[in-house]
Amino acid sequence: MTLKVVVVGGGVVGAACAFHAASAGLDVTVVDRGPVGAGTTSRGEGNVLLSDKEPGPELDLARLSRALWDEAGDELGADLFELEPKGGLVVARTDEGLAALGVFAARQARAGVCVEPVDRVRELEPHLAPGLPGGVHYPQDAQVQPVRAAVALLDAAVRRGARTRTAEVTAAVTGRDGALTGVRTAAGDVLPADAVVNAAGTWGGEVGRRLGAPVEVLPRRGFVLVTEPLPPMVRHKVYSADYVAGVASSDAGLETSCVVEGTRGGTVLIGASRERVGFDTRLNPAVVTRLAAQACRLFPFLRGTHLIRTYRGFRPYCPDHLPVVGPDPRAPGVVHACGHEGAGIGLAPATGALVTAHLLGRPWRGADPAAHTALLPDRLVTRGGASR
Repeated sequence: MTLKVVVVGGGVVGAACAFHAASAGLDVTVVDRGPVGAGTTSRGEGNVLLSDKEPGPELDLARLSRALWDEAGDELGADLFELEPKGGLVVARTDEGLAALGVFAARQARAGVCVEPVDRVRELEPHLAPGLPGGVHYPQDAQVQPVRAAVALLDAAVRRGARTRTAEVTAAVTGRDGALTGVRTAAGDVLPADAVVNAAGTWGGEVGRRLGAPVEVLPRRGFVLVTEPLPPMVRHKVYSADYVAGVASSDAGLETSCVVEGTRGGTVLIGASRERVGFDTRLNPAVVTRLAAQACRLFPFLRGTHLIRTYRGFRPYCPDHLPVVGPDPRAPGVVHACGHEGAGIGLAPATGALVTAHLLGRPWRGADPAAHTALLPDRLVTRGGASR
């Protein structure tokens, strides 16, 4: 009998889970309360990064994901979701920062990442501010258009037999033996399921609770600025070395670190900010001002450029900065795929492959087969059965 799988969440992670599960021959239904990619996915920059990750399980996931994005591009058409292998350039502002960046890059190189120290960063990015002491080029970094990527993966899953449903999941349904038999929706009907994948992004904590398997996934608000269309001015994804520290920080207060990149449409995207303010969607002019100032210091030409809009969203944050991927020990049949923070778009294909491996009971296609154990939800579960 074919395993019936309900994927809760129609963002890029849910779409990737559906794509890999349907490709493996599973009976897949994707359920979301809104349109495809309308949540956190639509608020992302489309980063596919190795450059910002410490050696460890997340980097292992990112390396596999980078390969799977290329495979998806070959199969579905890279232009369909604007896959651009543009590479990343991390720049240091001081000699001390450059030394620290060099140590970090050396650790990544030992883990299999391609790193290229650069003395003259303006040879790669002519419009950078003068006087920067150097940086590191990461040729494997790439970018996709997030919503188009989610739509492409989900459309491909549908062509492989998956179904989609607009609904809100309210609870798991179990049999007398405690085994999962389906999920209940807000409309009152039950969708049959042998397994349910919690790919609800920032709302993964709430969906997990409804499924009887709460996990600590919290919202972390971020802003992105968008300029008017320009001639090609920024060739790579460019960010300052302090961005890595901001990603790894657990501080609840506002943190900003400069990230600048161009798009095919000519606009320049400027980020990134992080703050834990719950689901507060209000615009914070102070954040916009700070991000704009940091970007202008990195690329002085931006001082004469108009912003046309800002957008903001919520990154699904876990306290240990690792996503939750794998079966939940408290609720047979529940598999989590959430908590990726700002890396969900980049990590989506590998997450979908890993979830499918769990569903099939097969080994994970990773460089280190044991690495995925650090991503399992067991680490967030107390003996009493609640999420930490």
